[in-house]
Amino acid sequence: MQVIVVLPAYNESSGIASLIQNIQNALSEAHLAHRVLVVDDGSTDESPRILTGLTRSVSKLQVVRHEVNQGLGAAIRDGLHIAAEAAEDDDIIVTMDADETHAPALILRMVASLREGYDVVIASRYQPGSRVVGLPAWRELLSTGASTIFRAVFPIRGVRDYTCGYRGYRASILKGAIAQYGASFVDQEGFACMVDILLKIRGSGAVFGEVPMVLRYDRKHGASKMHVGKTIVSTLKLLVRRRLGY
Repeated sequence: MQVIVVLPAYNESSGIASLIQNIQNALSEAHLAHRVLVVDDGSTDESPRILTGLTRSVSKLQVVRHEVNQGLGAAIRDGLHIAAEAAEDDDIIVTMDADETHAPALILRMVASLREGYDVVIASRYQPGSRVVGLPAWRELLSTGASTIFRAVFPIRGVRDYTCGYRGYRASILKGAIAQYGASFVDQEGFACMVDILLKIRGSGAVFGEVPMVLRYDRKHGASKMHVGKTIVSTLKLLVRRRLGY
């Protein structure tokens, strides 16, 4: 069994090297075989140069580059497809943000939960023991409201945090979903893709769970790349389409 960590990255030059090192440290100390897959989504800063240098010194690092920025949906799509193609059924595929707001050590708790029988494990802001540090209050309110709507419209047993990108998947579950949906498995733009992935896996009989997360938004480098208004509109449209069966 190995852990494949997928990092969608756009202009993360200030922290990408330390994040990859911290991922490696956490997984190596736990004696977990692993590799890191970075999808550089058309970065215009020093990220390409830094990542190229890291591939020469880090044997477990793979970098896939989009020549132009295509958005989170495309980066997640390519990362999951590449990881699933390379993975064995009992491997674990983890997605996480590349801005250092997600602690790599939490991967170990996800792996433990997946080994205990879960198929998808989400790092949740809504479990006892979770904390959110540095996120504006209005963003926290929006996130809580979104969670309430998702649970009412599309309840998934074991899931409260539908939008967090920090997740662990049993590789066999992703392989099955990709086989079922093909290129349309991840076909939503932006942050709505994270909701849609759950909705598509939901019908497979997968067992979902969550682990509490400390979201360190105060460690984020630079401004958020999420366009809040656009994300709200696209996610609500997605919920309506899925509710109507499209």
